Amino acid sequence: MLLDRKSLIAAGLVAAGLGFCTFVLAGAASAQNYPDRPITVIIPFAGGSASDVVSRVMLAKMSKSMGQSIVIENRPGAGGNTGTAVGAKAAPDGYTLIGGGSGPIAANATLYKNLGYDPLKDLEIISPFAGFTIVVVASKTLPVHSLKELIAYAKENPGKLDYGSVGIGSSQHLAGEYFNQVTGVKTNHVPYRNINQYGPDLIAGIVPVGFNWYPNISGAIESKGAVTFAVAGDKRLAALPDTPTTTEAGLPEYKMTGWFALAAPGGTPRPILEKLNGEIAAALSDPAVRQSFANLGAETMSMPLDQAKKFQIDEIKTFRDIITKAGIPLID
Repeated sequence: MLLDRKSLIAAGLVAAGLGFCTFVLAGAASAQNYPDRPITVIIPFAGGSASDVVSRVMLAKMSKSMGQSIVIENRPGAGGNTGTAVGAKAAPDGYTLIGGGSGPIAANATLYKNLGYDPLKDLEIISPFAGFTIVVVASKTLPVHSLKELIAYAKENPGKLDYGSVGIGSSQHLAGEYFNQVTGVKTNHVPYRNINQYGPDLIAGIVPVGFNWYPNISGAIESKGAVTFAVAGDKRLAALPDTPTTTEAGLPEYKMTGWFALAAPGGTPRPILEKLNGEIAAALSDPAVRQSFANLGAETMSMPLDQAKKFQIDEIKTFRDIITKAGIPLID
């Protein structure tokens, strides 16, 4: 039997609709049984790093809740890009996830000529889960005792102060550049491949300033070789209760936080993403998890899927503005 053009179009639309419904139902069914085997989470940074430690705390709680093992695979390199690229190319079935830092899924989109993946198209951000407010710290060898004195000293000695970070494009690097932009001072960035090498240099005054996550400078602080001047957030850190916020210290316009998120390969079914999003929120509501984060100088954070995507887009823009204004050259 021959069909006219309208009938063929109608038949095609019905088939497409049935196909879409089948896809949605298949996704819902897979989510209903998900997970039925162990999950791998690629952390694109070294074991023992701040992002690695908080990830393990949260993922241990999620593993218990979901009744499946979560295997962590550390794949550091290229500012987090190496492991992130591997995860982005994994099967979009919810069984390979990615620990997405503010570097590899936000700042690096501007900083690198070719990431090997598109942070917005090749990844589905499930939710940020850990925020690390930047801490302004200085060696005790510097003749300064407050944030205002540090700024004044930097202005009196332009280009003579160095600050250390975990690497080019890290939130700590960009926090230093943003500090320069907000205050009008000139400090120099010194990237470290191994952040454990930075602590002794900070204490000795070789690289006397830092804009760092608390875990990266806790040793220098606890040994009393360095002093904190401010935390660049809206409230004080539980790990540093006596350190004022930048608002309290007289520099309210300076706010900077690095973050870590859980992501999945692009194309992962929405029902699986929703389930993981709910598991993150549930894990972060646990008092023991929240306390562990606080001890590490981190704050728990979670948001719905759509809000998480907007957050990522906004952060890409924020870092792009800082990088562009600082004139940081693109990395091959």
